[in-house]
Amino acid sequence: MPNARLTVRPGLACLIALAVAAIAAPAGAQDTPPAWAYPVNPPGFKPPADDGNVRQVPDSKAGYTLTQLRDRFLAPNWHPGDYPAMPEVVAQGRKPDVYACGFCHRADGPGGPENANLTGLPKSYIVRQMADFKSGARKSSVQDRDPMHFKEQLAKAVTDAEIEAAATYFASIKPRSIVRVVESATAPQAVVTAWFYTAVPNGAQEPIGQRIVEVPEDTAQFVNRDTRARFVAYVPEGSIKRGQELATTGGGGRTLPCGTCHGGAAMRGVAVIGLPPLAGRSPSYLVRQLYDLKHGARNGSQGVIMKSTVKDLTVDDMIALAAYMASLEP
Repeated sequence: MPNARLTVRPGLACLIALAVAAIAAPAGAQDTPPAWAYPVNPPGFKPPADDGNVRQVPDSKAGYTLTQLRDRFLAPNWHPGDYPAMPEVVAQGRKPDVYACGFCHRADGPGGPENANLTGLPKSYIVRQMADFKSGARKSSVQDRDPMHFKEQLAKAVTDAEIEAAATYFASIKPRSIVRVVESATAPQAVVTAWFYTAVPNGAQEPIGQRIVEVPEDTAQFVNRDTRARFVAYVPEGSIKRGQELATTGGGGRTLPCGTCHGGAAMRGVAVIGLPPLAGRSPSYLVRQLYDLKHGARNGSQGVIMKSTVKDLTVDDMIALAAYMASLEP
């Protein structure tokens, strides 16, 4: 299937320029959420209308229309041989408020930069996070984003049995990364497209500054909710080495060695006590979690424990840690 082309209409030029400027802004000393880490659709954003064509992805016999791919009560099942049979709550959810888990996180849980990679997370960790969403203990530093709205709505309506089924399923999936980390002085110019970034179609580059630019390798494949879709995360030069130093030594007291709780040097978590793996996760997502933990948006039991660990981290530190974690094999 040919790659989808992102055409830029003249009337959108101003909006795109604003979006590019927002994500290009370097992480400064101000204590405000970095705009590049919390993408928000530009004003007036509308996804393209369904043309009625059946979409397909590589190495799959399945086919879905754009309307089906946007149905929150459907997890497109492109590659059923890659994972076990999905529980009902993952495959189709329960109307009217429990969306299919696989709609946002994809059929076997890799998600995207806009949400969590659930593959291989400890079952008890997933259950605890859903409890925190339900109670309001877990929020976001930028709350006005659809991924958070959907999660909160679902958390209020989902049953304990449905959470148990979804958590058991995603915990059983072998953890895997869908992101390739590239250190670079430049990155593709990108715009927000449904809460994640896509590179502008002309291939233009710009200085990366102090941020992470995470874009799909094939936009159409990700928009089609293919579980095999992959991303490239551009990070500042030297980020991985600096992140490794922070993660393994604590950076001279700036934080604590991450492996103490997250599974040693491999950062693969400690499932038996519900501590999540960090290796191979989306770096954009990891930065948001570190920022949310530092600033109190995540106030669950684990969030309180993490408070002292992240309190002295700058956004630049978070970028480095996220780049290093994302570079590791899960």
